[in-house]
Amino acid sequence: MMENQDVKLLNFLLSPVGRRVEWALKLKGVDYEYIEEDIFNKSNLLLELNPVHKKVPVLVHGKKSIAESLVILEYIDETWKQCPLMPLHPYERSRARFWAKLSDEKLVWASWKAMVRKGEEGERALEEAKEVMEKFEEEINGKKFFGGNNIGYLDLALGWITCWLPIWEEIGAMQVLDPLKCPSISSWKINFLNHPIIKNNLPPKDKMIVYYRRYIE
Repeated sequence: MMENQDVKLLNFLLSPVGRRVEWALKLKGVDYEYIEEDIFNKSNLLLELNPVHKKVPVLVHGKKSIAESLVILEYIDETWKQCPLMPLHPYERSRARFWAKLSDEKLVWASWKAMVRKGEEGERALEEAKEVMEKFEEEINGKKFFGGNNIGYLDLALGWITCWLPIWEEIGAMQVLDPLKCPSISSWKINFLNHPIIKNNLPPKDKMIVYYRRYIE
């Protein structure tokens, strides 16, 4: 059967979008071979498997390669039915996709710019990031996870908030996630990090700090 074919993941240790794919595979209990990529010296294999974007993550399933982390998450969910990630109802699935896209297109980039830019540009980016974060606060509305009682697609898409954002806030001497304005997101963050699969598969904080400080310098 197709789902039993060999699975490989090309990724970079500190990639937030790659990590969400790792979490999904582990939540599903899927065995896979991990292939670490040097994103500054990309392998011929990566360029061959993802010739359009030329970046990680790339999931290889049998002879098929799938690129773009959010697309990969849906592929994983549709291929391995155990531990469903996507909501059952089409409307709820559309909302999950909407919020995941908003996170990647708005929240990630505004938070990143707030860290790396100085002056007015950095301040504008920080305000934008805070505004978007407050929208997510309204969306979770006191639930344990965005997926309800269990970690789902949107939780994985937003997992970078729990690990990468604190590092960016520290390096950029800023605060995107205000616990007073976003108590539900703050609680969700704790619930997410306490999940056994997540807790045992977190990126190394020390390497993240060194990497992003060097990136800015």
